[in-house]
Amino acid sequence: MAGRLNALGRHVALVGFMGAGKTTHGRDAALRLGREFLDLDVAIEERAGKTISELFAERGESAFREIEAHVARVALSSAEPLVVAFGGGALGDAGTRRLLEEAFVVLLEVDADSAWERVKRSNRPLARDESEFRRIYAERAPAYREAADAVATDTTGIVLAAGGVHFERGGLDRLGELIPGDGPVALVADSTVMGIHGARAQEALGARLASEHEVPVGEEAKTVAVVTRLWRELRLDRRGTVVAFGGGCTTDVAGFAAASYLRGVPWVSVPTTLVGQVDAGIGGKTAIDIPEGKNLVGAFHWPARVVIDEGLLETLPERERRQGMAELVKTRLLAGRRLDVRGAAAYKAGICVQDPHDHGPRRWLNLGHTFAHGLEAAADYDLPHGEAVALGLLAALRLSGRDTAEVERELAPEPVPVDPERAWLALLRDKKRSGEAINLVLLGDEGPYVEARPADEVRRELERLIA
Repeated sequence: MAGRLNALGRHVALVGFMGAGKTTHGRDAALRLGREFLDLDVAIEERAGKTISELFAERGESAFREIEAHVARVALSSAEPLVVAFGGGALGDAGTRRLLEEAFVVLLEVDADSAWERVKRSNRPLARDESEFRRIYAERAPAYREAADAVATDTTGIVLAAGGVHFERGGLDRLGELIPGDGPVALVADSTVMGIHGARAQEALGARLASEHEVPVGEEAKTVAVVTRLWRELRLDRRGTVVAFGGGCTTDVAGFAAASYLRGVPWVSVPTTLVGQVDAGIGGKTAIDIPEGKNLVGAFHWPARVVIDEGLLETLPERERRQGMAELVKTRLLAGRRLDVRGAAAYKAGICVQDPHDHGPRRWLNLGHTFAHGLEAAADYDLPHGEAVALGLLAALRLSGRDTAEVERELAPEPVPVDPERAWLALLRDKKRSGEAINLVLLGDEGPYVEARPADEVRRELERLIA
């Protein structure tokens, strides 16, 4: 397989055998990645004014491949990253293979039986004889694998791959091979995670494991003192990789240490909590807290890979699972549909690929968080993040004029006893003001949007969340 890790700034090229669903899944993936979609076969037919079958019949496969390579070259010269579905035989052309060296190539996998069932009644020129169809399938499979940076079977898989997210139950046991490169690894985790999962991680990393570093549990990890200690303990060169193994606080502080150590070394996020797997471990936002506010010091540093093993959630205490449910409910509200862990991870990955530095739609992911961060700071970070987010969602929905029933039913948020003035001052630092107004993420009939709301209105909603 090829070696590109994500689709940031790159075209997504979908390859695979006929009947894999490249057009259907490609169109849906493009929508979720905020990109234009191009079906190469359709573009060829429009350019030639003839169907693929007619071109094959009139000019033969060799001439068709030349046309295909030319259209692909034009498509991939676009300055704006696209999602492009390639025909099943496109990789047979050496020129096309060279074009794909700069793209992020996803193999959309399908077994031969399913592919034949889907295309046997079509007019595709290479789907008229089953035995020949199966021979071509076997012949092309190695080329697909060799070109691919990732393998997917559905739209969600394409979006996850584009974001550099590997989702696999049992993935922890393959961590050594999933971490890109062959350099040394520094493993960062808290004592709880190491006590439960450390032996598996150590075995998976094998000889690559160069050092282990313990951080406090929870928000206490996200301090200047802890990140300073990590800087002083790390002995990696730039071939090395920091592995952040734990919840969102661990991925935050370890990711920030990686972003700033030696002016930036690679890191891999291995989230072990529901909060981490649907939100905090994805997208490359890293940060620590200071007394004046949450996440006020940090960096955008995209992980080389995110490894999500849903099996790790089986050991989560019930309270930790409830914290993650707040982020899952937030993502469902943003997406406007029910989502499981895999779907929520893909939603965030798709938004972050669209907007890696938080200038546009990524801001939507802060739904409820402006209020939550103010409450957390006022509580000296003793208020669990999920409980704060649940309250923040109530405020955001009320200001949006939306029903709060789902949040109340799923999360049962309760007002918290914090100093209102301190919470208000922290809220003001968390998001930029627009004159006398405060920018908030709200929900409308068409989905999320950002709007400046009067400060007195925002403060009233904040104080409704305080006991």
